[in-house]
Amino acid sequence: MQVILLGTAAGGGFPQWNCGCAGCRTARHDPSAARPRTQSCVAVSADGERWFLLNASPDVRAQLALLPGGEPSGSRRTPVEGIVLTDAELDHTVGLLLLREGGALPLYCTGAVAATLERDTRLLPILRAFATVPLTLLDSGSEIPLADHTGAAAGLSVEAFPVAGHAPRFARCDDPGATTGLLLRSGGRTCAYVPGCATVDPALLERLAAADLVLFDGTFWSDGELAAVTGGSRSARDMGHLPIGGADGSLAPLSRLGARVVYVHLNNTNPVLLEQSAERAQVVAAGLIVGADGMTFDL
Repeated sequence: MQVILLGTAAGGGFPQWNCGCAGCRTARHDPSAARPRTQSCVAVSADGERWFLLNASPDVRAQLALLPGGEPSGSRRTPVEGIVLTDAELDHTVGLLLLREGGALPLYCTGAVAATLERDTRLLPILRAFATVPLTLLDSGSEIPLADHTGAAAGLSVEAFPVAGHAPRFARCDDPGATTGLLLRSGGRTCAYVPGCATVDPALLERLAAADLVLFDGTFWSDGELAAVTGGSRSARDMGHLPIGGADGSLAPLSRLGARVVYVHLNNTNPVLLEQSAERAQVVAAGLIVGADGMTFDL
């Protein structure tokens, strides 16, 4: 399995267009000290030719250039065979609108995510005006094969599993399955993708320990960092994200996994984005990786 990090920032990207925090200022004026990043999106493939996107960010048009063979073949063919969604957040789904001209747009998600896209954001009705949108619902704990545009097996399977979190603030219901992690499998290898997670419990750690590569929620370093910048009152946990640092953060438990662990979905306020920060040094010392756009992993 090949895994490419197409984008590793949280919503708004890095630097964020309306933010003047220390990290964003550094990214604008000294990119070598704080590498800019597009919004969170991952591509996976079993053969390096047929690719599936994990979420579809607002930056997806530019991100597709990172795919091998990303240039269209024939009149309208691209190597993107489908999109697997972890939730219905805007920074994970707005990119679907940019892909509407693909003719067919196969989606894989839970029933809760599909319901939010149907009735709340209305993305599914909009997409159906431009393309066919085959929808495959993912049931927690059930592994299903991914298929290419011809219906042939693509050599990958996906399993969704629930994680602690919240439905998007615009969703009318917080149904089970609103926030999920994914297990992508191919040839006996497994990649776990968890871009949003509010708690790391023993059951989740056991699941992640069986993966060869773990891409995990690195949105915030500390619980109050966003409020300190914006003057708001919402903490990281209020937003459904477990911070990396602190006595009860994700760094300590994830460092005990045998898998490679990469932090993704990094908010612009997170000090790990600064190459020489003390927080970045702690992550590196623990043996974990701060994700960056364009990183590639072969499993």
